[in-house]
Amino acid sequence: MGTGRLEAFSDGVLAIIITIMVLELHVPEGEGWDALGDSTTSLVTYLLSFVYIGIYWSNHHHMIQLTERVSGTVLWANLHLLFWLSLYPFTTSWMDDTDVARVPVLLYGINLLAAAIAYFVLQLAIMQAEGPDSRLRAALGTDVKGKISPAIYLTGIALTFVTPWLGVALYAVVAVMWLVPDRRLERFAAEHADAD
Repeated sequence: MGTGRLEAFSDGVLAIIITIMVLELHVPEGEGWDALGDSTTSLVTYLLSFVYIGIYWSNHHHMIQLTERVSGTVLWANLHLLFWLSLYPFTTSWMDDTDVARVPVLLYGINLLAAAIAYFVLQLAIMQAEGPDSRLRAALGTDVKGKISPAIYLTGIALTFVTPWLGVALYAVVAVMWLVPDRRLERFAAEHADAD
C-alpha cells in the first residue's frame, strides 16, 4: 500500500486537533489589555501544544516522504501516535483551567512522553516493513534528539513535583529543540530525489 492515504488521514486528524485546541481558548472577559493579561496562561499552554502538533506534523511529513510501503503494522502504529496526539486538547485544557496545577502538568508531560514513544514505534514499524534497505533507517542515523527527548520529558515530569512551571519549562525546551524540522530527513529525501 502507498503512503498517500496514511498521510492525508494523519493531516486531517492533526488539523482537527488544532481546531479543537483553538476552540478551547478562553476569550478575555473585558476589553482592555489587562483582560488579555488574564488569558496569558491560556495563550502559553495553547502555543506550546500548537508548536508540538506542528513539530509532529512536519516531522511526520518528512518521515512519510521517505517511506515507500505501508503495512498493517505501520497503519496501527500511526493510529497509536494519533491517539496520543488527540489527547493534547484535553491535557492542554486541563492544565490551563487549573492555572498550571501539578497533576494536570504531570499528565501533560506523560501525554508528551507517550506521543514521543508512539512516534518512535512508528519509525520502527516503517523500518521493519521496509527491511534493511529502508531509506528512513539510513536517514535517521543515530537520532540523538530522539533519544534525548524522553529523558528531558521524564526530568520535566519529576520536576513537576517541585513546581509545575519547571515541568512546563522542560517541556518547552524539548519543543524548542525540535522546532526546526529534522534536516536529516529533508536532506536525505532531496539527495535521493536528485539521484532518481
